[in-house]
Amino acid sequence: MITCDMIENDNTLSTHETIYRALRNSIMHGEMTPGQAITIRGVAQQFETSMTPAREAVRRLTADKAISISATGRLSTPELRAERIEELASIRALLEPELAARALPRAHINLIERLSRINTLIEQAIVKNDSVAYVRSNLDFHRTLYLRAQAPAMLALVETVWLQLGPTMRALYARLQRREAARNHHTIIAALKAGDEPGLKLAIRLDVTQGLRMLSGG
Repeated sequence: MITCDMIENDNTLSTHETIYRALRNSIMHGEMTPGQAITIRGVAQQFETSMTPAREAVRRLTADKAISISATGRLSTPELRAERIEELASIRALLEPELAARALPRAHINLIERLSRINTLIEQAIVKNDSVAYVRSNLDFHRTLYLRAQAPAMLALVETVWLQLGPTMRALYARLQRREAARNHHTIIAALKAGDEPGLKLAIRLDVTQGLRMLSGG
């Protein structure tokens, strides 16, 4: 069982903030499947806390559109329609190439080596057929690059999209049955080494949209 103490040792964080961050990561990384039911009581029991901080954390995630609420009040992770997947893929296609371009001037050799190591983790997750590790490492690859853009507001918007897509990304992995790391990641790393901004932006755009549009039927 995951508890608040296991998630965050920073005593300055409130209990509901700790729960929010833990659930946010769990949803973003595909640890939950599309349409998986969530209850405030279940969250409180999972984190060994009272109903109030659990309710506040769930409220925030609902506002983030990471948790859906039905007309009957049922809470669950999003089950995205094809139109919504296409919309979110388009947002990624607009924002993420720009983040990568802004990161390019600061793409030193240590960053490139770190991205290569993360790609190795992605390949290991594929061998193990570990969908959660695959999604987590894939997002870590992109976040590691985008942090170099020094554009926190833009990155926050992108992470909100990732959050909504987390369970769907897990479903996508299961459908594609990948056997090797995405070729686009190798192209991204090569473009960073060459300082090739057009090539980098194209590789990012392809990487963040191809799979999602396949899932949406686009």
